Amino acid sequence: MDPVYLMIREAVLNKQVVVATYKRRRRMMCPHVLGMTNGVPHALFYQFGGESESGLGAPGSSANWRCVLVNDLRDVQVIDGDWHTCTRHTRRQTCVRVIDVEVRY
Repeated sequence: MDPVYLMIREAVLNKQVVVATYKRRRRMMCPHVLGMTNGVPHALFYQFGGESESGLGAPGSSANWRCVLVNDLRDVQVIDGDWHTCTRHTRRQTCVRVIDVEVRY
């Protein structure tokens, strides 16, 4: 199995932070869901730091969710740090269709 996928899988299970480059921007994100959509690995992250094309909302904002193609992540690191998420979960996620792992609350 892909080493990056396995790193993110462990980060989901242990509520760790993923620091990675995605779309040429360095991002700090907390992975919430990992699995497949149409046979391609996807992850749902909550981005709380770094750069973003669309900018970041306030901490806890639902604007900070990111649906990411795992194969497009570069320079991936998993670190310990504060866990970040949206303050309200009002919508069901549609990023990952076949869930491998997801955060337990």
